[in-house]
Amino acid sequence: MKELLDKEPAALWRHFHALTQVPRPSNKEQKVLDFLLAFAHDLGLETEQDEVGNLLVRKPASPAYEDRPALLLQSHVDMVCEKNADVQHDFDNDPIQTWVDGQWLRAKGTTLGADDGIGVAAAMAVLSQKHLQHGPIESLFTVNEEAGMTGALQLRERWLKARLAINLDTEAMSEIYIGCAGGMDTLGKLPYQSEPTPSTYAGFALRVRGLKGGHSGDEIDKGLANSNKLMARMLGQLAQQLGFRLASLAGGNLRNAIPREADATLALDPAQAEAFAQRVRALADEFRQEFRKTEPALEIRFDPFPAPEKVFAPESQARLLNLLLAFPHGVLAMSQGLEGLVETSSNLAALRTHADHVEVVSSQRSSLDSGLRMACGMARACLELAGAEAWHTDGYPGWAPRPESPMLRLASEAHQRLFGDVPQVRAIHAGLECGMFVKKYPDLDIISIGPTMFGAHSPDERLDIGATAQFWKWLVEILRTVPKA
Repeated sequence: MKELLDKEPAALWRHFHALTQVPRPSNKEQKVLDFLLAFAHDLGLETEQDEVGNLLVRKPASPAYEDRPALLLQSHVDMVCEKNADVQHDFDNDPIQTWVDGQWLRAKGTTLGADDGIGVAAAMAVLSQKHLQHGPIESLFTVNEEAGMTGALQLRERWLKARLAINLDTEAMSEIYIGCAGGMDTLGKLPYQSEPTPSTYAGFALRVRGLKGGHSGDEIDKGLANSNKLMARMLGQLAQQLGFRLASLAGGNLRNAIPREADATLALDPAQAEAFAQRVRALADEFRQEFRKTEPALEIRFDPFPAPEKVFAPESQARLLNLLLAFPHGVLAMSQGLEGLVETSSNLAALRTHADHVEVVSSQRSSLDSGLRMACGMARACLELAGAEAWHTDGYPGWAPRPESPMLRLASEAHQRLFGDVPQVRAIHAGLECGMFVKKYPDLDIISIGPTMFGAHSPDERLDIGATAQFWKWLVEILRTVPKA
């Protein structure tokens, strides 16, 4: 990334590079909060933290802009920590290794953290640059957005002074977001019975690799494969045709990421190993054809593995596979109000085998309360029909669009002055913290913008360098042209 540090917007790139050197997993944000506090104190800026750790930094208006209303810049400090299986990286301690790939900034085998590190860096650049023209600035850095939005949900009330706001957490330059879906997680604990592995059986590992993964909201309609569902489909067919005994199953990591990898440990009669391998290869060919455009690197491996001591009892194995085959994943409904907008979806996010139960993690999203209840009800019904204990998290609210928003008009006009065209106005299926802010501050006029990036929540995450420079110019122009109070 060194070649970017002297390019415009140099302040933005320097701050983003500094952020990549600070570990910031969800629920472990103390290092980055300390980093931001030191940054603000060095600038002599006022800082406050609320009870959950959200950090608020205030910067006075620039000269001749004291009569402008205060404006809030908001971004979240945590990042999704995903890596390829063959990459050694400790997200609690290691810096992100970045590299420039043509027009893109990427990370080496891990998530880049541009979601939402580039928003944090943009706010830092506004706070640190003395030549910018703007009214009073409040910059809010929230915690734990990626693992439950608890920072925004527990934001201190009667704390923010600004009534105009920009969320810096969307991923498409020249688009303004004015609405988003609400969401909730559905979790399950499926008990199972085990028994000793037959003494004549050999062990094998079945692995799904090479999937792109991605954001379970914004990319749920892109035709990407879910490693957990592919594994369930394979195991379901192999169980009917050849038979095997399942010892363990694992796939995915995060509730808000489409899972990229899955692993199953099996035991079977060695005499059937070659027939089993042939059927796996045939299924792999079928899946590669099915996902030939969206998952060109899909790989399925079947290899010898140490024989497990125990395997699932037959009835427990059948219940687990039926659950995973029936479990909803993908788009469940499209919006009837906004063309092309996913309204309701579900993501079978993660599976883990424990000593006496299988843990199931899923997330559901919808622009409608009724749609969210439907999707969560489907997920819970599948779990309970299989005999699992099931429950929901508290969830987070959606953000209802306000087409008459003055902030929307201000940002649209600034974009047109700079680039000669009107930006697209959209709602997004992903969850944004804006809904929680508006719930606590009903008169807050907020929009969301950001530079172009792809592959968020996966090691394929990449940030468009040119679009990031445009985004910075756009943000500076919006700040400059906020009208007098």
